[in-house]
Amino acid sequence: MSHKVGGLIASGKTKLVYSLDDPSLVLLRFKDDVTALDGKKRDVIPGKGSLNAGISARLFQLLKENNVHNHYIKMYDPSSLIVRKLDMIPVEVVCRNVATGSIVKRLPITEGTVFDSPIIEFFLKDDARGDPMINSWHMMALKLASKCEIDEIVELTLRANDVLKKFLSSRGLMLLDFKLEFGRRNGEILIGDELDPDCMRVRDASTGKVLDKDLYRKGASLDEVKKAYEELYRRIVET
Repeated sequence: MSHKVGGLIASGKTKLVYSLDDPSLVLLRFKDDVTALDGKKRDVIPGKGSLNAGISARLFQLLKENNVHNHYIKMYDPSSLIVRKLDMIPVEVVCRNVATGSIVKRLPITEGTVFDSPIIEFFLKDDARGDPMINSWHMMALKLASKCEIDEIVELTLRANDVLKKFLSSRGLMLLDFKLEFGRRNGEILIGDELDPDCMRVRDASTGKVLDKDLYRKGASLDEVKKAYEELYRRIVET
């Protein structure tokens, strides 16, 4: 069954959300924009939106097959997904397997340290305050989520990590860390948003080659960034 696309509901840095004729669903369209530094750095990479949409669709479907509940329904077109409409929780949940990025700046941890067990961190989505790190007590005090919901978020994150690490390892890839967002639907907590190289750090397991947005953050050319995304797409979606 095809769906009729309605009006624009929300516009973000790299995605657009449209209403559908089924009010329980929305269309998530991926833009070709690439951003860093909380949107202060921005460029356009033609074709990036369809690469990220395809990768997100494949990984969300993989999670569904492993009973890790998320919002994904199906692809609508090469750059758009049909997903369940969620009441999003304004928190980014970061799961870290290997030390890199902000954690090595904040804590006395050496770059590249492999953690004995994953580290989960919460960040409030608040551009004006620089997306500050928060804990479960803050989340409850701000009435963002209940203790039971936070426990469910942690469990889903850890299960997603296990599934993604195993799958990517089978493709010769190493998952350093990734970011998830969550929302509510009929009282259930589901993973939402996206799951692609914009929000995960992935390396070639043999060479350490960077295949994610870290290239853009570190000043690589847009052509280099696109080639890395294309390689990740091939290894995740086409293999």
